[in-house]
Amino acid sequence: MTDSAADILFTRARTYNRWSSTPVSAEDIRRIFELMKWGPTSANCSPVRFVFVSSAEAKAGLVGCVSKNNQVKVQQAPVTAVIGMDEKFADQLPLLFPHAPTARDWFADPQVAATTALRNSSLQGAYFMLAARLLGIDCGPMSGFDHARVDALFFAGTSIKSNFICALGHGTSDMLLPRLPRFNFDDVARFA
Repeated sequence: MTDSAADILFTRARTYNRWSSTPVSAEDIRRIFELMKWGPTSANCSPVRFVFVSSAEAKAGLVGCVSKNNQVKVQQAPVTAVIGMDEKFADQLPLLFPHAPTARDWFADPQVAATTALRNSSLQGAYFMLAARLLGIDCGPMSGFDHARVDALFFAGTSIKSNFICALGHGTSDMLLPRLPRFNFDDVARFA
């Protein structure tokens, strides 16, 4: 990886709180998805499901579900991704993991299925953010929202539940916090 790619993905990438009026197109979103879908998941389970909120009506609904400090982020962002997880992801394993005919049974325990859906949809959401950054789209991930209200608004009548949301666009320096500290390797890791 080149230094410039590392900068784009990690060292210079920021979490944005305010957005320019530059649009993010449906084609941009599709390009991001086409990259992120190749990231690995357990048994290729791919539980992530998305709703890309961009219409005025959908934005108004989502703004009503997020915490007060996240409302302007959602209002200003050209698109906000609601990143969900399909609790019945295992039903798709005959397609996604065809060489193991019993794979669906591995997730028969609801707790195993829930843990797998959360872990792997989180991974896929992170892959989505990295793909967005790589393609020049800034991200503002958020967890400050009412999951039950978001689920009722965007996933009613489905087996999908919200995981987190992520504003997408071209970030501005307004309300951009200084770079916050990170742990050093020895603070959080060890070899065994």
